[in-house]
Amino acid sequence: MENWSLISLCVLLGLTSRWAVSFHSYSGAGKPPMFGDYEAQRHWQELTYNLPVHEWYLNTTNNDLNYWGLDYPPLTAYHSLVCAYVAKLLNPEWVELHASRGYESHSHKLFMRATVLFTDILIYIPAVLLYCFYFCDGSSKQKVAAAFCILLYPGLILIDYGHFQYNSVSLGLALWGILGLGLGWDLFGSLAFTLALNYKQMELYHSLPFFCYLLGKCVKQGLTGRGFFHLVKISMTVLVTFALCWMPFLSDPNQPLQVLHRLFPVGRGLFEDKVANTWCSLNVLIKIKTLLSRETQLFLSFALTLLFVLPSSIKLLSKPTLWQFKLTLVNTSLAFFLFSFQVHEKSILLVALPVCLIINELPLIAIWFLLTSTFSMLPLLLKDGLLLPYVVTSLAFLFLSLYLLSALDRSTEEELRLGVYRKLTQRWLPKLNLSRIIKWKFWFSLVAMAALSFTSMWLKPPAKLPDLFPVLVSVLSFLHFLGFIIYFNLVQLMEPQRKKSQKKTN
Repeated sequence: MENWSLISLCVLLGLTSRWAVSFHSYSGAGKPPMFGDYEAQRHWQELTYNLPVHEWYLNTTNNDLNYWGLDYPPLTAYHSLVCAYVAKLLNPEWVELHASRGYESHSHKLFMRATVLFTDILIYIPAVLLYCFYFCDGSSKQKVAAAFCILLYPGLILIDYGHFQYNSVSLGLALWGILGLGLGWDLFGSLAFTLALNYKQMELYHSLPFFCYLLGKCVKQGLTGRGFFHLVKISMTVLVTFALCWMPFLSDPNQPLQVLHRLFPVGRGLFEDKVANTWCSLNVLIKIKTLLSRETQLFLSFALTLLFVLPSSIKLLSKPTLWQFKLTLVNTSLAFFLFSFQVHEKSILLVALPVCLIINELPLIAIWFLLTSTFSMLPLLLKDGLLLPYVVTSLAFLFLSLYLLSALDRSTEEELRLGVYRKLTQRWLPKLNLSRIIKWKFWFSLVAMAALSFTSMWLKPPAKLPDLFPVLVSVLSFLHFLGFIIYFNLVQLMEPQRKKSQKKTN
C-alpha cells in the first residue's frame, strides 16, 4: 500500500510540474507570419483532416510545404489526424482549411496542451515506471525515487509543455522497445521501436543499438539454428510494422520517395540555429558551411559519426547485455548529435532518454548530463519566453535528484567507474583523488552554466556580436558533451562489468 502511495505521489508531482509549465508561452506565440512549432502541430492537424492522404506530403494549392509542411513520418500524421477529429468536435474553427492558419486562443492552447499530457499519461509515464521497477536496483523507495527524477527531467518538460512538441510519444515508444528487449520480449520490443521510428525519424539515433543487440543475441543463439529463426521473426515484425504504417502511401511508387524527401531535407544544411554540436562550435572559428561543399560536409559528418559509433556497437554485438545496450544507446545517440548532418538543438533529448536509464547506476554523471542538456537549449527557451520555468524546473531537478539518489555520496571511484582513469594516472599521480576532482568539476560546471544563463538573460551583447551569448552556450555545452562521450565510451569499452550488474542484465 505504501508503494502505491509513493507511486501515485510521484506521478502526481510529475504531472503537476508538466501542467504548471504549460501555462507559460509556447514557440512562436503571437509572431506571424510563420509563428512556431505550436502552429506547425496545429497546421498538421488542419492538413491531415482536410486533405486526402496522398496530398499530405505534396506541394499543392491547398498544401504549401513552405508553410510548416509535414516533415515527420506517417505515424505523426495519423496522430495529428486523431487530434484533428477531437478538435473538430470541440471547435471546427481550429482545423478549418486555410482560415485556421495562425489560430491562437486560450481554449485552443488548453486543448493542445491536453493532447501532450494525454500522450504522456498513455505512453511515456507508464514506460518510465515499469522500467524503474523492473530494472533499477534497490528498495521500492529507491525505485520510486529514480522514476520521480526521470519524470522531473526539465529538458523534456520544457520542450513538450513549453516550446510545444510531442517528444514523449517517440521517446515513450522507444522506451517500451527497451523494456521489451530487457524483459526478453524481442518481438514486442522490435514492434515498439519500429513505431517510434515511424513517429519520428530522429529515432534513427537509437536504431543501431537495437540492431546490434538483437543481432548479437541471435548470433549467440546460433545463426544456423534457433538464432536464425528468431532473427527471421524479428525481421518480419519490423517489415510488417513498416508496411502497415506506410500502406496508404504504397499505391503510388512516387509517394514513398516524396515522403522520404520530406523526412530527410539535406538542403537545410549541416546544422540549424546554435546547436551544441561539433559543426556549430567549429563554425565559430572555421566557416564550414562556406568553405566546404555540401557533399564534403555530408562525407565528413558520416565518417566522424561512423567512427564514434562503431566501437560501442561492436562491443554490444559481441556482448548483448542490457547494461551494454544502455551504454551503446548513450554513446551512439550522443555521437549522432555531435557529428551527424542536420542536427537540431532539441535532438539532445534523444541522448537524454538513455542517460535517464542509467541514472540509478551513475547518478552524479547522469544528473550532470541532464542539466547540461537542458542548459544547451537555453537560447531556444529564452526565445520562447520560458525563463521562469527553465530556472524553477532546473533547480528543482538538481536538488531533488541529488538528495533522493544520494548522488554526492555515491561518487567513489568505483561507483563512478573511474578504474580506467586510475590506471592512466597511478604511475605519475598515485595520490590523485579522482572522485573529488569529479565533484569539483560538477560544481564548477554548474556555476559556469548559472553564470552564463544569468548573463544571457540580463545583459545585452555587443552590437557587433549579437549572437555572443547563444554561441557561448553552445560551445560550453559542446565541450561538456565531448567530455561525456569520452567518459561513457571508456566506461563501456574498458571497465569490466561488475558481477552484480552482470547477473542483473543477462
